[in-house]
Amino acid sequence: MFAHGRGEAFDYLIGERTTHAASRALDAAAATLLTAKHPVISVNGNTAALVAKEVVQLADVVGAKIEVNLFYRSTKRELAIMKLLERAGANQVLGIDEDASARLPEIQSERRRVDSRGILIADVVLIPLEDGDRTQALVQNGKEIIAVDLNPLSRTARFATITIVDNIIRAMPALVERAKKLKKENREKLDHIRASFNNYENLGESLKLINQRLRQLAETNQLSTA
Repeated sequence: MFAHGRGEAFDYLIGERTTHAASRALDAAAATLLTAKHPVISVNGNTAALVAKEVVQLADVVGAKIEVNLFYRSTKRELAIMKLLERAGANQVLGIDEDASARLPEIQSERRRVDSRGILIADVVLIPLEDGDRTQALVQNGKEIIAVDLNPLSRTARFATITIVDNIIRAMPALVERAKKLKKENREKLDHIRASFNNYENLGESLKLINQRLRQLAETNQLSTA
C-alpha cells in the first residue's frame, strides 16, 4: 500500500475531487473499453483491496475479462485475490498459478507472466495502480492502455493511451457509471469520443491545475503567517 499512499499525496494537490480533465479521461476510457474486441482488467493486490466490487461491475458492463497480475507472485496471494473478486461477484478470474504461463519478454519481473486467454490477446487493458515498466511493455506489445494514476508525471501516466488522474476509489465507480451511460450510444459516438481525446494534452491540464493549487496554497500560507 506504500505506492498507493505516495500517489494519494497528489490527491491533495488536485483538491481530492474528480477534475474536468479526469472526467474527459473517464469518458474516453469507457468508450475505449466498450469498443474493444478483447478488453481485460488487470488486477493487483491494491486494486482488489480497494475496488473489487467496481472491477467486477465494470467487467460485466463492458464485457471484459479480469486477470490477476502481481509483482511478487505466489499461488497463495493469487488465490486470495481471486477469492476477494469472487466474493464481489466475479464468475471467472484469469492469471492464477499455471494459467499465467505466457510471457511478455520486455519485462524482467514476475509481472511478465500473463494468461494466454487474457492480457496476452487483449487489445485494451485497464491497469489501475500499475508500474511504468509494465505499462511501457504492454504498449510495445500493441495494446491500448488505460491507467488510473494520481501522478500525472509518472511513467505509467505518460506511457498509457488514456490516463485517469484521479483516486482509484473515485475513478472506478465513476468509470462504471460512464460505461453504463455510454453503452446506450452508437459506435460512431463512441469512436468520436475516443478520437477527440489526447492524453498528453489532458495530462497537461492536470499539471496546470496542480500548479494553480500550489500557488493558492502558498498564498494562503503566506497570509496565515503574516
